[in-house]
Amino acid sequence: MSNIPGVKIGIVAVSRDCFPMTLSRKRLDAVSAELGKLEKKIDFFAAKTIIENERHVPDALKELEEAGANALVVYLGNFGPEGPETLLASRFHSNFQRPVMFVAAAEESGEDLYDGRGDAYCGMLNASYNLGLRGIRAYIPHYPVAVPSGAASMIAEFEPVARVVIGIKNLKIFAFGPRPYDFLACNAPIKPLYDLGVEIQENSELDLYASFNAHKGDKRIKGVAANMAKELRKGNKQPGILERLAQYEITLLDWAEENKGASAHCAFANKCWPAFQTQFGFVPCYVNSRLASRLIPVSCETDIYGALSEYVIAAATEVPPTLLDINNTVPEDLYRKHITGTGMALLYKVPDLFMGFHCGNTPACHVIEPEMRYQLIMKRALEPEGEPDITRGTLEGTIRSGDITLFRLQSTAGAELKSYIAEGKVLDIPPKSFGGIGIFAVPEMGRFYRYVLIEKQFPHHAGVAFKHAGKALYSAMKLLGVPDVSHNLPAGTLYPNENPFV
Repeated sequence: MSNIPGVKIGIVAVSRDCFPMTLSRKRLDAVSAELGKLEKKIDFFAAKTIIENERHVPDALKELEEAGANALVVYLGNFGPEGPETLLASRFHSNFQRPVMFVAAAEESGEDLYDGRGDAYCGMLNASYNLGLRGIRAYIPHYPVAVPSGAASMIAEFEPVARVVIGIKNLKIFAFGPRPYDFLACNAPIKPLYDLGVEIQENSELDLYASFNAHKGDKRIKGVAANMAKELRKGNKQPGILERLAQYEITLLDWAEENKGASAHCAFANKCWPAFQTQFGFVPCYVNSRLASRLIPVSCETDIYGALSEYVIAAATEVPPTLLDINNTVPEDLYRKHITGTGMALLYKVPDLFMGFHCGNTPACHVIEPEMRYQLIMKRALEPEGEPDITRGTLEGTIRSGDITLFRLQSTAGAELKSYIAEGKVLDIPPKSFGGIGIFAVPEMGRFYRYVLIEKQFPHHAGVAFKHAGKALYSAMKLLGVPDVSHNLPAGTLYPNENPFV
């Protein structure tokens, strides 16, 4: 199952009739050549039709459809005709809300500013006004005027943004079980998801339990369990639980195939405790990690917006995501032992650190020496005596050091979308605790925690991208029309409600 969309970018050049059309064509050919040189290959199609007037729009749209383009770049090779070029964007965008980008050609030589001057720098201003008239949210790069190599790089940066938008418009989230009373923060209104184009299918835990029981004895179970053992290798500390977990994994994958309906992609938000353990007989964390490895997020605690956040990360990065609690502070003795007196002390103060934790849902590729264990907190309540049984099923270990991005897309209680993005790192410091856990460092995290996470009432779950992805995530949120996108501010720049006297 491929769970994130492919992106094919159609590029259409435009030309105002008082400028040479050959200038736009020559510059489009140069951009196409530069795209072919990029290290990461971009699937693109350069249309033969150059838009000079409205009569060219149907021809360009036909080319785009025949080529299978699901994202559009309107390239101003010269000033461009703002009416026809935005009409093209409008008609392309209105078909399944496909993403559109505008970029313009910079002048290339001081020796060619008569016939070779295109004035696209000026044309972008008129294009922006006409996009507003037509009510189109287009992706416009930070500085959207460039020579061909720069334009190619900008188009490459558009690709993950387009993937997020296309993915969301074709996504169905399956939810099993009511969102927990003990985590009211997970009970956000789902109306904004329909506004984004996401389909929601809420089901009872009984639906999942019935489907699970129907898979008892499935001939695929032994093969999946063997694959789990191969992945875990010496970390397979609870081999007796693997067939139960394999049965559950098959149940979820079959459910997705049988229930996606008109949607192309899926994610899950599943109830995972405490009745889950007593009825299903295991903890589902490891299965959640394995599906996330296949870019099929499975959030715990029926966190629908958590599942959506993970899916956005997967689409933006093409790297398996995870969902972690922003969980606990880092003790000062650990800070003194591992950071004081090192270069990291210049970068991070104690409040810049926290531990990201979950029971065991982080994909094995992001965990050092992952092990199959049991959920310690649940065992205290459900199996206080003897060896663990129904609380087995977590994938535990220290999360690998490296770049990360914290991200969440959430609804307020009043059904308004908001988001946050913060880039940081997982540090190469042993967390000395249980679960899938790591020590995270985000510049000015203490202030971000107080004046974004708390002030704006975000829940405890954070989506984690295992690379710096802030640029693409921010652009995607803006293209989707999310009105409030927060990020961590540097020292000396105050948040709106930050006390200036601290």
